Amino acid sequence: MTDVEPPARDAAAGSGAGAPGVPTPGAPGPGAATPEPSRPEPSTPAASTPASPGTSPAPFTAAQRWLARLACVAALGVIVLLLLGGLDSLTVLLVGVLGLAVTLAALWWFLSRRGPVRWACAVVAVAVPVAVTVFYVVRHQLWLIVLVLLLAATAVTAARAAVVRGRPRSGMPEVRTPPPARPFLIMNPRSGGGKVGRFALDTKARALGAEVALLEGPGQVDVAALARQAATDGADLLGVAGGDGTQALVAGIAAEFGLPFLVVSAGTRNHFAMDLGLDRDRPDAGLDALDDGVELRLDLGLIGGRTFVNNASFGAYAGVVQSPAYRDDKTGTILQLLPEMLSGRQGARLVVRIDGGPVIEDPKALLVSNNPYGSGDAAGLGRRARLDTGRLGVVAITVDNAAQAAGLLRGRQAKGLSTFLAHEVVVESDADEIPVGIDGEAVLMRTPVRLTIQPLALRVRVPRKRPGTPHRPAVDRAILLRQALSTGAPAAPAAPRRGRHR
Repeated sequence: MTDVEPPARDAAAGSGAGAPGVPTPGAPGPGAATPEPSRPEPSTPAASTPASPGTSPAPFTAAQRWLARLACVAALGVIVLLLLGGLDSLTVLLVGVLGLAVTLAALWWFLSRRGPVRWACAVVAVAVPVAVTVFYVVRHQLWLIVLVLLLAATAVTAARAAVVRGRPRSGMPEVRTPPPARPFLIMNPRSGGGKVGRFALDTKARALGAEVALLEGPGQVDVAALARQAATDGADLLGVAGGDGTQALVAGIAAEFGLPFLVVSAGTRNHFAMDLGLDRDRPDAGLDALDDGVELRLDLGLIGGRTFVNNASFGAYAGVVQSPAYRDDKTGTILQLLPEMLSGRQGARLVVRIDGGPVIEDPKALLVSNNPYGSGDAAGLGRRARLDTGRLGVVAITVDNAAQAAGLLRGRQAKGLSTFLAHEVVVESDADEIPVGIDGEAVLMRTPVRLTIQPLALRVRVPRKRPGTPHRPAVDRAILLRQALSTGAPAAPAAPRRGRHR
């Protein structure tokens, strides 16, 4: 897998300045004039910052030292167990890796084929893990596998905990601002299985002084027009209790008018709320921001004049969700349409250009996100640690066969998986229109499709007290080893060098 970052350039380059719906950061909107904030820089981990000459680095805490030692001992235990087992341990390890590779290949064939071949591969995908487990039991090696897995999990958990304790959080800067005087909230009673009614969100919002508009119909309601009218009438905050697609539409209007935006996690998945550190299980807690909140300045994605807060997807997934049958039968629709899309027999052929440089030919799936996702899994998806880096995240899957599907075991080094950081992404196609999933909403867009990012375009008001996002920095082996070997006593300051004067 490739991981490419474009050459550094001005943050506004390629960001589509003057695009409809979102102003250039720093430009006052029709409803407010706010000064342009400087872009926050991610803080440098304290443990990895070299000490200045003549100073001593801060000593590691006892918790950091013992967690690092536990991680090292657990990792050493894995190595010792495998060495003591000799050839048997090597055989057990190879069988496990081979079984996982065969299972992944069988799953690829299951998704990309029809008829008897598909169901034969389904049997293989289920039978191989069972056969591997039976192999371990017959050879009396199941205990070894379980113990190795437990030690490996302990090593990873302890190492991450040690590094987390040794590095300060590099979260998005918060600014205390006065509560809004005329907040306007749009609520979808059907979103998230009826969370608006279940948590009495409309009643609680009105009690806090907000004007609430319920999307009760009849027919479709133009949410963007509703939000724009509220801003024109003098609202000093716009908010949404609904899904991410609705959040994105109103966020674009809030950015256009320079107003703060309030997120209430009343949708189904609430990915945007998750990355803001909100409590997704208690959407009513998001309303606390109305009287006790802070502001964050975030980037906003732009695709063909439309804003997005999470991501835009192309290829197989976008084609599936575009089907009218998807909403009523998700599993059946996926199994029906994926074979043609993954094999290239159906769907448009895509060409992706990253900042005018790297080109991705015919990806099976493409995801462009407002700021990059973390690296906790093979595809680089999950959470976004920051939403203010001024860059798009790009993940492309170009798997063409079962061998490449099995190669995904290599994670970020897999041949069929590529990631990029970008300021602009252009998706071209041999079709005039292509399906795109924008924050979970299926739309058709004319090609070429241009995606950019508007740095710090959105003011988001969040509760001062909220769960926050998990702090999961990458594990640095050098820092971990220093933590494990540290005695806790601060090092003596280095004596200044005396140069000879000539």
